[in-house]
Amino acid sequence: MRLRDLPSVDRLLSDEVLGAAPRRVATDAARAALERARDAIRAGDDPGDVVEAARAELARLTAPALRRVLNATGVIVHTNLGRAPLAPAALERVIAVGASYSNLELDLEAGTRGSRQDHVADALRRLTGAEAALVVNNNAGAVLLALAALADGREVVVSRGELVEIGDGFRIPDVLARSGAQMVEVGTTNRTRVADYERAIGPETALLLRVHQSNFRIVGFAERPRTDELAGIAGRAGLWLVDDLGSGSLADLGDEPTVAASLAAGTDLVCFSGDKLLGGPQAGIVVGRAELVARLRRHPLQRALRADKLTLAALEGTLALHADPERARREVPVLRMLDEPPEAVRARAERLAGLVGGEVEETVARVGGGALPLAELPSAACAIEEPLALPLRRGDPPVVGIVRDGRLLLDARTLTDAEVDEVARAVLQARRTL
Repeated sequence: MRLRDLPSVDRLLSDEVLGAAPRRVATDAARAALERARDAIRAGDDPGDVVEAARAELARLTAPALRRVLNATGVIVHTNLGRAPLAPAALERVIAVGASYSNLELDLEAGTRGSRQDHVADALRRLTGAEAALVVNNNAGAVLLALAALADGREVVVSRGELVEIGDGFRIPDVLARSGAQMVEVGTTNRTRVADYERAIGPETALLLRVHQSNFRIVGFAERPRTDELAGIAGRAGLWLVDDLGSGSLADLGDEPTVAASLAAGTDLVCFSGDKLLGGPQAGIVVGRAELVARLRRHPLQRALRADKLTLAALEGTLALHADPERARREVPVLRMLDEPPEAVRARAERLAGLVGGEVEETVARVGGGALPLAELPSAACAIEEPLALPLRRGDPPVVGIVRDGRLLLDARTLTDAEVDEVARAVLQARRTL
């Protein structure tokens, strides 16, 4: 084919499929297909069916960019895959609130302006034992707001062993710097003692900051004060103790401290995430003393960081499940996957292997999301051919597994029973593309 034999944009737009699409996006699809065809001809290659190429480009341009993915990685709180999936009860609240107007900032009883924070504050107080609560858009924002409201221009004492880096390269020292507070490091990477904090406190000290080592642990020759010891130091010096718990579990999950335990130990403010071990939407939650939470609510930065109505609706639905711990373990997906016995996971892997002709392999699943880094969950995967990894990611819905030792592992701990059939269909379709 020669360049002059290619159809014009107008001729492509006369196609039944392209012509039925919005003209602007159809035009972009036609032009992109023609440009690729010209490049192919100049390179001496066959450009193929330009109409079909334009249709394929149109489908790509009109498809949602944010898509549902089947997680077969065995990582439960997978940061790249949206962290915690929401429980049905939380999704019901999102639909109910998002599909209509809501009383987001209206006091229905008084008929006057209300606060969006009131919708989840009572539930958070009951679940944690805190005096007050506040919700912003993520935990980094919660820590930033707490430091800006309580320590702007003053000193914050923090252990060197807690200067952690969280997702996407954000570091605690950077958050401190942006808040306007001045960081005072104490101790060493592996050992920080009560006396280190006491020596660092001076007239410009505003608070002590404790940062939970969410995504790592220091073992061996290590030491750091307990939360109640830090609370005692802060109380004797007339300072506040702020505890950044990161993952923020409400349930007892072994190595992960709970929000209620931190408050009971004497912490003044606790900050934690909504979309990790809580199993809710992305949110930063602050609970603690009423007078301090009130200062955060009045700070100008709070408006820039506040959560929207859909986040609050999903969080309200999630917290309602946590009011009954046994129900939360059954219905909050993250907690259900953590609790599921290995034999149930293996049965799911065996069923998938039978459907696609794969082999069952014992694996170790992870919590992910910077939580419980030492936890190893016995799991099982269906092992198939490694070249299927790319076509599976390109499928609808995409399937993401783990490539290891020349095979693609589809871990069944992070798949539901219903999703096994979807994955099986995706694997069979992907094989046809190879």
